[in-house]
Amino acid sequence: MRYVQLRAFHYVATTGGFSRAAEALFLTQPAISDQVRKLEEEYDVLLFNRHKKQVTLTPFGQQLLEITRRMFDTEQQAHDILSESRALRSGTLRIVADAAHHLLQILGPFREKYPGIQVTVRSGNTETVIASLFSYESDIGVLGEIPEGREFDVLKLNSTPIIAFVARTHPLAKMKSMNFTELAKHPLVLRERGSKTRHKLETMSAEQGVVLRAAIEAEGREAVREIVASGSGVGFVSEAEFGQDGRLVPITIDAPEMLMDEALISLKERSGGKLVRAFWNLARELSSPD
Repeated sequence: MRYVQLRAFHYVATTGGFSRAAEALFLTQPAISDQVRKLEEEYDVLLFNRHKKQVTLTPFGQQLLEITRRMFDTEQQAHDILSESRALRSGTLRIVADAAHHLLQILGPFREKYPGIQVTVRSGNTETVIASLFSYESDIGVLGEIPEGREFDVLKLNSTPIIAFVARTHPLAKMKSMNFTELAKHPLVLRERGSKTRHKLETMSAEQGVVLRAAIEAEGREAVREIVASGSGVGFVSEAEFGQDGRLVPITIDAPEMLMDEALISLKERSGGKLVRAFWNLARELSSPD
């Protein structure tokens, strides 16, 4: 097994094809195909399913990709250390967030301080954020809930309660506060399974002897917001994420407070990376009280 063979495999897997891998590595497609073929033949395994022009990973290839992600990430960290004088002038910081709202006060100052760094932001719920970090597909996660486990470094930004909200034209728009019994009588728009907001709501309502049933289940906070804005039901969100939307009206939930923590998380093993550390330090500075 040679480094060039693993590199060829990794780029085919992450770019989605032999041609794209060749372009990324500035090599010819036959050279990439040959390296992958030799790797498969040497260990008598099939790493890719090849069907016409489509290439997909086999289960064995998926396992190997998990290892090569770590391998090439470690290589990048070594490169960062050795390239100290050039650090933070280029590169890509990959962020996955359950709500972009958490990033607003950090992204602007970060881009101003490090204009050469590209930042990519993807959305997901708590489960997909954590999975993305473990698979090395993202560098930093942004969550409305602090995860358990010793694998993560966590920077807590603040905590805000979960509230209900409706369209300004909804019959409940004049209500300032409602309990779970009252809310359960109306069509509810809930997040998908795996959402911490939904989990906390259902747990607390059960403790209050009320079962919350979704009239509409929507994937993602923005989908819930748009459905509620159309007048289709009652939605739920943390107060910090409610934001400023003239179409919507907040309603306090008359129950023991359900707090959602806004936090940045990263794997401890990757927190030493220069881009991660730079973003982390700036976030800590911006979130610290004056």
